[in-house]
Amino acid sequence: MELEPGRLLREARLRHGLSQERLARRAGTTQSAISRIEQEKGSPTVRTLAELLNLMGENLVLAVEPREAGIDRTLVAERLRMDEGERLDYGTAFADQVIDMSPLPKRKGWDS
Repeated sequence: MELEPGRLLREARLRHGLSQERLARRAGTTQSAISRIEQEKGSPTVRTLAELLNLMGENLVLAVEPREAGIDRTLVAERLRMDEGERLDYGTAFADQVIDMSPLPKRKGWDS
């Protein structure tokens, strides 16, 4: 679920029944500063957002997850099992295939 910082703050504030003014007093800031964050007119730092949420008894949880980058790890493992000569032959054959498929004119001396 993807939420903007202002929306996270507003939803937490409303869950706790706090006004912007009351949260601002707790945080030692102004109501207008809280309003700007909630309206996405200002971009708080992660630390600021975490501190504001902490004042309401909530924790900000950030996570990093690996994403699929389109890399077939089984093929990578297969290539790493090859010895140097096999990898060189494979790489050369692959490069030749890319050159053959290219719509660009071939350079002299690059004929297969």
